[in-house]
Amino acid sequence: MTNIKWMFLVLVLVAMPSLAGEVSEDPLERQMLEIAKLLRCAVCQNQPISDSASDLARDMRAIIREQLQAGKSRDEIIAYFVERYGNYVLLKPPVDRAGAAVWFLPPLLLLVIGTFAVVFVRRRLRQPLPPAPELSDEDMARVHAARDQD
Repeated sequence: MTNIKWMFLVLVLVAMPSLAGEVSEDPLERQMLEIAKLLRCAVCQNQPISDSASDLARDMRAIIREQLQAGKSRDEIIAYFVERYGNYVLLKPPVDRAGAAVWFLPPLLLLVIGTFAVVFVRRRLRQPLPPAPELSDEDMARVHAARDQD
């Protein structure tokens, strides 16, 4: 009798997904999340507002949703947040005059330091090592005394 109960249980568990309702996706929600992935949460540490649980991120997602319902485009919504928070709000800020140093200075600095290191090491390898200083008679006596103790 227990085999019949187990078979019935397995049959019910296998059949349950067929009774589940159809999942419908809200296109507005998808658009909102795509835009939210491009914007940084101003109170979180380098986290997009799509992933943040802060109140500000929740409010920003609501603003995006409202503006999408009002018919605004993705670029208009992003421009709204840039106007309000500056380029900081963008996870990938544009390369412009003010930000060019931030983009190009670190690789340039790394290249200069690497070149300096290579030149320094090559020069050091080319120079012969100075000869070892000769030990005085007193130092030689200490060395012999230390060896004799072992």
